[in-house]
Amino acid sequence: MRIAVAGGTGTVGRHVVERARARGHHVDVLSRSGGVDLATERPLDLNGVDTIIDVTSIETASAVKSKAFFSAVTRKLLSAGQSAGVEHHVLLSIAGIDEAPYGYYSGKLEQERLVTNGSLPWTILRATQFHEFSGQIFTRMKVGPVAMVPFMQSQPVAAVEVADRLVDLAEAGPSRRVPDLAGPRVERMAQLSRRWAAATGEKGKVLEVPLPGGLGQAMRDGTLLARPGSELGTQSFDEWLAHTVQKPT
Repeated sequence: MRIAVAGGTGTVGRHVVERARARGHHVDVLSRSGGVDLATERPLDLNGVDTIIDVTSIETASAVKSKAFFSAVTRKLLSAGQSAGVEHHVLLSIAGIDEAPYGYYSGKLEQERLVTNGSLPWTILRATQFHEFSGQIFTRMKVGPVAMVPFMQSQPVAAVEVADRLVDLAEAGPSRRVPDLAGPRVERMAQLSRRWAAATGEKGKVLEVPLPGGLGQAMRDGTLLARPGSELGTQSFDEWLAHTVQKPT
């Protein structure tokens, strides 16, 4: 099978590329670093591609920017896919976002809407936050010696396990909404960030901060955790730290 991976150099995308190639698939990596900017109007040629796996992302908390980005990328992929006769569009989304349609998540909901109403046969997998999110949020929210991490319940999942599931779904054919994928344990994000900082040697105090509004409430009350019927990954956050993060000497 020939698979185009949109966002193929990102946190989960690089694992999708690796896993798909290991299974014998031909993979086209669609990323800005490879000269393909999916957020522009520049034509996209997907001739010969059988399946698209879309794991694109943008670093923003703005609903306007998120919707603009995911709308542009998704419309481009769907249009190019239809022109090229692509048979399957696989989308990675986020668990619980229909109950927390704010900020970044509003763009992901729009992305889901475009895919489900589009012309290509589709599959959507929702997953919880990746283990890597603990370090990303520590870095983004650090001001001086303090990292202000949101009060958030999370059920982090290994990006490589998400990648394996996405390749499974690509091979299975269009399945529409499939069970969500979450990690094996519910954790507090502040604790995860503290453990990540200790493991990597990052300096700074983690201050747990409750965010205001609907998004903050969703982070605190478990809206973004696994729902009944979800599939659970096996690698815990601490196992991921031990295997992938090395503290500087």
